[in-house]
Amino acid sequence: MLSLKEIKEKLEQSSGTETWITELEQDERIGARKLWTSWKRKQQLVLLERQAHEEKMVFDRSYCSRDNDLVAGVDEAGRGPLAGPVVTAAVILQQNTEDLIGLDDSKQLSRNKRNELATTIKQKAIAYSIHFQSVEKIDELNIYEATKQSMTEAVLSLEARPNVVLVDAMKLPIDIETHSIIKGDAKSLAIAAASILAKTARDEYMDQLHEQFPMYLFNKHAGYGTKLHIEMIEQYGPTQHHRTTFEPIKSILRMR
Repeated sequence: MLSLKEIKEKLEQSSGTETWITELEQDERIGARKLWTSWKRKQQLVLLERQAHEEKMVFDRSYCSRDNDLVAGVDEAGRGPLAGPVVTAAVILQQNTEDLIGLDDSKQLSRNKRNELATTIKQKAIAYSIHFQSVEKIDELNIYEATKQSMTEAVLSLEARPNVVLVDAMKLPIDIETHSIIKGDAKSLAIAAASILAKTARDEYMDQLHEQFPMYLFNKHAGYGTKLHIEMIEQYGPTQHHRTTFEPIKSILRMR
């Protein structure tokens, strides 16, 4: 009979098809049952993750009329913050996306997982583009128009021209077949990939901004309107990286 240590080690390497798995199912030891239950739970999560991945791939391909059509996903990060740019990304993935199983809406993943996926996406993508829309443009145009313009730039900057563009809840003025997908980062693999690239690029930018303005703690809130961030703005005043057309910054400036 295998020891609990041996069972744990073998389960970590198991594909679930080995003959000794059947014997483990009959093992009545409490420790063995716990290891078996834990392993089964992990296998179920892996299966669900793979199924979700397949569904996202099928969703993207459903917009293609030919097998070799290229699908670009487009998303943004940073529409809501009081400071920093809005960042958009466009991504064309290869049809073989095994390395991206687990890719999801960036908000559903840890920062470490997002960074890992961003590296893989950049390595495996047919093409990708990231665009930073400045605070000045946001204040000049409004956040919706600034985001639309940035997304358009991201698509047009792709090294490969897509046949279809899937955008998270936005219509773009481009001469490529485009579809606006509500909650697209949860439905489309390409949009989820763009979400990851936009989010990781913006987080890195805000970390660098923190080095220049440590008193605002941009590395903690990424420019969003948290209570702490607003207190720092009231104490030190807005920087050139704050959006002057956003409240409460607009009112704070009026009072000064």
